[in-house]
Amino acid sequence: MKMHYYQETDSLYIDLADRPSVESREVAPGVVLDFDAEGKLVGIDLDQASKVANLTRLDSIDLPTRITSVA
Repeated sequence: MKMHYYQETDSLYIDLADRPSVESREVAPGVVLDFDAEGKLVGIDLDQASKVANLTRLDSIDLPTRITSVA
């Protein structure tokens, strides 16, 4: 999973899978879900992200993951 913040548009994209999206659905104002060809969720797009989420902190609780940093 990767998270991309775009300051110029104040949007946050949460990339859940390395598969292309073929369909997008706005499920609430400013919240768009992206799906692959099989209908599986591959990404979440949040408009005006700084107004709906605390972007200064990221916690991972009990996830079986390997943390990597991408600069």
